Amino acid sequence: MTRPLLEVKDLTKEYRGIPAIQNVSLTFEAGRVHSILGENGAGKSTLTKMIAGAVHPTRGEILLDGEPIGFSSPGDALRSGIAMVFQETSLVPSLTVAQNLFLGDEKIFNRLRGLYISAQQLLQSLNFPVDPGALVSTLGSAQRQMVEIARAVRKNARMIIFDEPTATLTPEEKQHFFDLLDRLKERGVAIIFISHALEEALAVSDTITVLRDGEHVETDIATNFDRAKIIRDMVGRDLSSQLYDQEGKRRARPYGEKILSVQNLSMGRMVHNTSFSVYAGQITGVFGLIGSGRTESFKVVSGVVKRNFFHGGIINLLGKAIRYRTPSPAVKDGIAYVTEDRKVEGIFETMSIAESIDIGAMAASKHRSWFVNRRKMNENAAHWSKTLSVRSIDNDARVLELSGGNQQKIVIAKALVQNPRIIIFDEPTRGVDVGAIAEIHEVIKDLANQGLAVVVISSYLPEILSISDRILVARQGRVVEEFSAEEADEEKIMYAAVH
Repeated sequence: MTRPLLEVKDLTKEYRGIPAIQNVSLTFEAGRVHSILGENGAGKSTLTKMIAGAVHPTRGEILLDGEPIGFSSPGDALRSGIAMVFQETSLVPSLTVAQNLFLGDEKIFNRLRGLYISAQQLLQSLNFPVDPGALVSTLGSAQRQMVEIARAVRKNARMIIFDEPTATLTPEEKQHFFDLLDRLKERGVAIIFISHALEEALAVSDTITVLRDGEHVETDIATNFDRAKIIRDMVGRDLSSQLYDQEGKRRARPYGEKILSVQNLSMGRMVHNTSFSVYAGQITGVFGLIGSGRTESFKVVSGVVKRNFFHGGIINLLGKAIRYRTPSPAVKDGIAYVTEDRKVEGIFETMSIAESIDIGAMAASKHRSWFVNRRKMNENAAHWSKTLSVRSIDNDARVLELSGGNQQKIVIAKALVQNPRIIIFDEPTRGVDVGAIAEIHEVIKDLANQGLAVVVISSYLPEILSISDRILVARQGRVVEEFSAEEADEEKIMYAAVH
């Protein structure tokens, strides 16, 4: 047998004396895809960040080519040939795509034209449709992820760690990414792949490792796993019957009071004369491909963006015409929006869990107070942390210290503490593990059962079909079709979204 490219032995990382990873030993070989799977909080990101030099281990050692190594920073790891594409992008928003791609490798005298040409050639070779001259701040989340991937490939790394690389990509973009993995394997690059999309992991992996609660559960060749086995290893029980169960659509909730009515809504180039309604006590699923205007329509409703001043359409909330210029009055009127981009729009990383949830309560309050009620803040944090099963050391833990899925739960808690009458979930389970998906779906169903008007925007059809009472399909800036839960299926919805 050839020597592994990289080994970790008895690796442990503790935060305030509590282990996030404990005594994990693994080997990674050149030219193979090694997937690391587990629930949010299982330690996947912590383990890979230690390999990439972003986190320092408490105990244990890392061997590269059989020699012990200790990285003081991701830059040290990169110089040794280890690159990481982080789950939350680490690009500089004020720089262009080309400048981000070559950041840290600048020459004394830079010729911008040559820089942009090189960046264009790299992006085209990867089939990534990104303008090298565009500012990163103007890119969507999917394009930012493409730039992160391109930057890692450009470094000619011996090992590349991908943390949720496909979460924001379209099906076509995902296929380009999987083709890229094949090319990297042929070049002998070792790949660590972290994903909550278990079907993707099964399709691309040579080896799979499952972690649970910071400990190593199992490592084996991918062909010895299937979806059900991975879920059992991840959560310690079978969740197959709870995830994306479409039998429930026969028991669709009836129409309640019309809470929201939108007529001929228009916003820039993204939304064109779209009309739809949302009812109390129902889950309204919204499906559409990227660029369909599904998210933008509901950002207008919640005051995140403004509709056209002239011919912008009409929005009625409980029969009353509304026109929000900021989210604040929308929140006070009972409209909560859970963003799809939790890092940029949803959380304050350096705040504690309690402080983050309390911000939601402050936003909904109609009475300004100059004092913080610490007791009430901690009670709210304890209640929502228990309700949403947030895994943390305590309520004083910073949001930055939580896993991606637990950060998502904090964003949801921040919305629910506002006591809304209509709540809009935009990609509520993106980057969330299978156990947390079932928990979030139960929360969404409970809200509808309590009489709230619930909107779920999702690009994952099984999710839309499993929890929606009625389904709206968006295409080219407007809602083009509506299906009841009983009549909807994947073929009908995709046909409406594409044709």
